[in-house]
Amino acid sequence: MKLPSYAAAPVAVALLACVTGASGMSVAQAADGKGLPSVNMEATVKAAQIDPRRSDDELTPGAKVGVLLVERALRDRRLLDAKWVDGYFGSTTVAAFAKFQRSLGLTGLAANGLPGKASLTRLGAGRFKVTHVIGPGGRVSSGGVVIDTRTRSMLAEAKRLLGRDLVLLQGSYNPGGDPTSAGTHDGGGVVDISVKGMSSATRTAAVRALRRVGFAAWLRNPDQDDWPWHIHAAAINDTDLSSQAQHQVGDYYLGRNGLSRRGPDDGPKVTIRTWEEYRRR
Repeated sequence: MKLPSYAAAPVAVALLACVTGASGMSVAQAADGKGLPSVNMEATVKAAQIDPRRSDDELTPGAKVGVLLVERALRDRRLLDAKWVDGYFGSTTVAAFAKFQRSLGLTGLAANGLPGKASLTRLGAGRFKVTHVIGPGGRVSSGGVVIDTRTRSMLAEAKRLLGRDLVLLQGSYNPGGDPTSAGTHDGGGVVDISVKGMSSATRTAAVRALRRVGFAAWLRNPDQDDWPWHIHAAAINDTDLSSQAQHQVGDYYLGRNGLSRRGPDDGPKVTIRTWEEYRRR
């Protein structure tokens, strides 16, 4: 039966309401991300590494808006208590995000509490869109060890800046490897580099080059923990980082040396950037 014209308008309004959310966006708009707020993945991942290591409540610059959107989504899924929705991606938020990742059936490094592309996109479905997307890339062999393609690109640029090769002693994705590494190499983004044949000045220059392209890097020596001289480097914002390596990256931003005693940073001072920030500079 055809509705009279005077009844058609109310029905049309009702139908429109059925496909429009509380924010006023249609289902179609939500599906393609139009009109949704944005979560900057680079800034959010950075906060998830730094904030758990802070002793204060200072927020990671540029991350507050995105972190709040993530925390509200976790709250609405009953994974995060409302009191922790504060723009601070601390250990409680990391744990909540890891729980969300596990709820998706993810395991291992894919459920390490750092927002990966897949899990962050799933969390934001209909709520926010993800911008400045980053990822570690696939795993590759380099110099007899395994690293990811993002790390390989970073190392290649560090070598170019340094003007010499860098020999890898230990790569990434190496659980059960050197026990003195304390789990930092269990995930992606972390390498140990030989300093054999390098002068003191060249060692410092190597650490500086690594830091410039986005590594949290330090020169290690036998006085620190009975290990041989080498450079330890963790790629900032590698979403495959183990929890131990995440802590090292956070400590690097806070001016510490990445060791368990959290002493002052003893490396060359550079402007701290991620790989992506370095490429955009």
